[in-house]
Amino acid sequence: MKIVILGCGRVGSTLATMMDKAGHKVSVIDQSSDSFQRLDPKFRGETVVGNGVDEDILIRAGIREADAFAAVTNGDNRNIMASQIAREIFKVQKVVCRIYDPIRHITYSKLGMETFCPTLTGAQVLFDAVLSGKSKQA
Repeated sequence: MKIVILGCGRVGSTLATMMDKAGHKVSVIDQSSDSFQRLDPKFRGETVVGNGVDEDILIRAGIREADAFAAVTNGDNRNIMASQIAREIFKVQKVVCRIYDPIRHITYSKLGMETFCPTLTGAQVLFDAVLSGKSKQA
């Protein structure tokens, strides 16, 4: 499977390493070449420096051959735009977009975009932890 990942922060680098170790072909795009230092030293994939909403950068990363695309930068707008480009222009089958803002997450989910909202996920984990701790003491 060919996967293009936009963003090589903690999540992007971990995802890229996991996918690479699972035997997939992985390309990672980030605006800073320093970000690629987060990748596992044994990472065999490609790294591309550039803006992930630039079609030429996406093409250099192999978007035309991609089976999946994940946008995991720190910017909701960039993730949304890049995901729409991957889905609508390059017809990538599986596109996943990280969106921090819960309202945007709901809006884009309703529009058919596959989104992941760490804000809601984290809040739910904390909610469950607080309540489970409270019920154990009661």
